[in-house]
Amino acid sequence: MDGEELTEQETALYDRQIRVWGADAQRRLSKSHILVSGLEGSVIEFCKNIVLAGVGSVTINDDRLVTEELLTANFLIPLDESRYSGRSLAELCCESLKDFNPMVRVSVEKGDLSSFGVDFFCKFDALVINCCSLATKEAIFVPWESLPKRVSKLYLAMRVIEKFEELEGRSPGETSTTDLLDVQKLKREICEANSVSESLIPDSLLVRLLKGKTEFPPVCAIIGGILGQEVIKAISGKGDPLKNFFFFDAMDGKGLIEDISKVKTEG
Repeated sequence: MDGEELTEQETALYDRQIRVWGADAQRRLSKSHILVSGLEGSVIEFCKNIVLAGVGSVTINDDRLVTEELLTANFLIPLDESRYSGRSLAELCCESLKDFNPMVRVSVEKGDLSSFGVDFFCKFDALVINCCSLATKEAIFVPWESLPKRVSKLYLAMRVIEKFEELEGRSPGETSTTDLLDVQKLKREICEANSVSESLIPDSLLVRLLKGKTEFPPVCAIIGGILGQEVIKAISGKGDPLKNFFFFDAMDGKGLIEDISKVKTEG
């Protein structure tokens, strides 16, 4: 597959991109297969970006039905409500996503990703999974005592809320300010167990995270743009992807790269 050349149609369509990162990088993109699960605002922006960039195929996964909340930042959902009946979010978004670039194959995969085997995931060059549980992300299990000294307060606060969701058996994001007292109690327990000062996780930050559930399209566009950029770099081989966490604070408009891979080792 790596030896396949771009077609004349691909060369013409992606001419401007080829001028930026070269024909070899575009060829790798055009032969790549991407799996995307959890179609919310930032991920929708990501899907648009990689389809326009000309990846080979995009498989989307989200069996939820359309809700008013999902409509706030998902421009792929058709306005015609008569088309919603019995159709999943992924099925509705698939139709709209195809219109951005007919040369990219867009399909739907139904089912819970946790039920799929290794062989299924091996078919893809990149996986983008949104709103997964604490138990699904290996990168966040770095012991707190091994974290960089100046680790982001946002990183620590999110780990506390995710742990609270796990203990309460809730889905990601299924919290509110009514949970603040219990989250604060858990924060104290976690900080004490890890010999970390509670001041590193301000209560004001926890309130913001528990309250801020609404997706804002401008913020989604920023996050989705950066995510698309990083996946494109990883696939095309043009540039090193950031490692390994990116945080964006809409309050001050600043982004932060947190390299959790730089942990202390024994000896």
